[in-house]
Amino acid sequence: MKAPRLLSALMLLQAHGRLSSRELAERLEISERTAHRDMEALSEAGVPVLAVRGAQGGWELANGWRTKVPGLDEAELRALLMAQPSALGDARLSAAAERAFGKLMAALPGNMRTQAESIRARLHVDPSGWRPSADDISMLPVVQDAIARDVKLSFQYRRADGETGPRTVEPYGVVCKQTVWYLVAQAQAGMRTYRVSRMSEVVALAIPFKRQAKFNLAEYWNASTARLAQTRESCVAMLGLAPEAVKSLNGWCQLTPANSAEELPGGWAAFEVGFESLSQAQFVALGLGSKACVLAPDELRRKVGEEILAAASVRIQNDSA
Repeated sequence: MKAPRLLSALMLLQAHGRLSSRELAERLEISERTAHRDMEALSEAGVPVLAVRGAQGGWELANGWRTKVPGLDEAELRALLMAQPSALGDARLSAAAERAFGKLMAALPGNMRTQAESIRARLHVDPSGWRPSADDISMLPVVQDAIARDVKLSFQYRRADGETGPRTVEPYGVVCKQTVWYLVAQAQAGMRTYRVSRMSEVVALAIPFKRQAKFNLAEYWNASTARLAQTRESCVAMLGLAPEAVKSLNGWCQLTPANSAEELPGGWAAFEVGFESLSQAQFVALGLGSKACVLAPDELRRKVGEEILAAASVRIQNDSA
């Protein structure tokens, strides 16, 4: 623990200038006596720590001395700072990343540190969605440990359909997609992807494995998601839409003007709209109510019609009661 604490103390002095033993103790959560000993240890290690006496005294680094970091040009610094720790979507990961950012900021030259603080103040990343996420990534540290040590991983996995079973895999990497974490691992049937929030009883085994030498995590992920998009059920529907419905749908999907053989009410227009599935198209069409009508395909028209009749039947029965 002492080495990380000494480095943290050094970074604090570099970032804030002069600090008293009390201030160092409070920030590092140690005693003032330990803070004093840490300053002596830094001095013995060759770091020019100066003790300034008096009411405004404390500890500071010799003028012009600072730790060295690789040179960053303006574009590199801006790109690095755009990767806000909050984008990780997990409080513990964000806190650790924030500490790392603090050390980086402290090691930057004064003019570049001012610029970096300005960039960060002008960017806010909100990792939460409009709908609450129930993803539990408490198993992620164990997964990361197994990946770092190239050892096999054992866990219980709950599939999307609710079926749960044991898995033993060779973990190759993790991917974070919009705050959802996935494990990419070699299983008996080949390379597979597992959602971390569906993993439980995760254990990093003491069984090493040899990674594929040319495996590229980003390339695998891109190819995997492309295959998923191709196999995903899709539905293109032709809808007759009132102006209010057009305005509602324009915010989240692409509307392609279409020619309809059916006569539409005044101000309405026909559009082709792409959906991920027939059920999604049905949900949207019903949600638009009297502001939309289904022109095609026939299966969608039938399903929407049946749903409307069923809803009307329930209401009639309730009124009769």
